[in-house]
Parts: sequence; structure tokens; C-alpha cells
Amino acid sequence: MTYPTARWCRSRRGSALCTRSSGHAGLHNRVGTSQMWSDVDADPPTCPASGTEAIGAPRLADTSPAAGFPDGRARGLGCDAFVPLVDGRLGAHDRFRGTEDVAESAARAEWFNTFGWE
Repeated sequence: MTYPTARWCRSRRGSALCTRSSGHAGLHNRVGTSQMWSDVDADPPTCPASGTEAIGAPRLADTSPAAGFPDGRARGLGCDAFVPLVDGRLGAHDRFRGTEDVAESAARAEWFNTFGWE
């Protein structure tokens, strides 16, 4: 089975992510698990780590020395997004499902290859 390169649906239910393309009609579905759900049953889009205490992620060597992977952001452990800090806490944000910005994507890959997932 091939998947479209279009953006994925952002709906989640528990640990399941909808694997249908963005804007699909009908129920959400996680391919290979036989899990299906409606918008009513979906988890809220806001990451549960929003508002937790955090510090700016380490910077890559080729960026400015200020803390925080680019622009003073911190890594959200609940979703692996790099989120702006508000008074030392992760700002409210949706769960991360990728970026369309090629430079951001490359920098994220380099960051995780440099600093790892832990």
C-alpha cells in the first residue's frame, strides 16, 4: 500500500494516530490496528505537556550560543516538538506531526542525531 505525501490527519486516540490524509471524510483510522474513531472520541489536539516546566534545548554548534533549539525553544517530551517557552514553561501547543519547512526538518534531524532522544 502506498500513502499520499500529503499531510496526515492530526487526530489521535490514546496512542493511535490517524493514518489517513488530512481532510479525509468519515472515521479516523489507524492502518493495521483495526482502530477507528470519530471526532467526538478523539483526544484533544493540545499536547498534554503544554504548561510543564522546561529549559531551552541545547543548540547545535552552527547556531548562536543562546539556549534553545532554534529561537529559544525547548523540546516537549510529550510530543517531541520544539516549543516556545513562556515563563520557563512550554507554551500551549498542538501535538507535533512534522514540519513542512525543509530547513526546520533538516535542523531537527541533525539535533536528534547530535543529542539523541533521551
